[in-house]
Amino acid sequence: MHVDDTTVIRLAEAEDAAAIAGIHLASRAATMPYLPPQLRPHDEVTRWVRDVVLRDCRTSVAVRGAEIVGYAAVDGDVLEQLYLRPDVLRQGIGSLLLDEVKRHRADGFSLHVFQQNTGARAFYERHGFTVVDTDDGSRNMERLPDMTLCWRPDGA
Repeated sequence: MHVDDTTVIRLAEAEDAAAIAGIHLASRAATMPYLPPQLRPHDEVTRWVRDVVLRDCRTSVAVRGAEIVGYAAVDGDVLEQLYLRPDVLRQGIGSLLLDEVKRHRADGFSLHVFQQNTGARAFYERHGFTVVDTDDGSRNMERLPDMTLCWRPDGA
């Protein structure tokens, strides 16, 4: 796992919305093929990122060179989203974003992950998350079984 010196984590800005939307759409399509097909076009997802995600969440982006390659959005003590461009998976960028969330939420935070998303589950487990709850899918719009994972400093 190598992260080159040109990858920087910074807070997202309004003009990043289109790039974040593209990452969101591409990542979900590539890493979660069990999800229903995305019916919303890129411009609609961009508006959602700009008007909801960037307004309601502390959103960080990973920038490699001049390109945004990933993002993490935190609402209160919940990591709502962490997505990477599919071509930069397993290069340490997700870990950089997660470390930034941990710095900002040093007292701990939680997240939801689909039970089928074994790659994400393994990633979070490697980073010290534990399962605190499971659900049959009734709490998410995809209606897929999910789980709540939690991270606390020093495993407390």
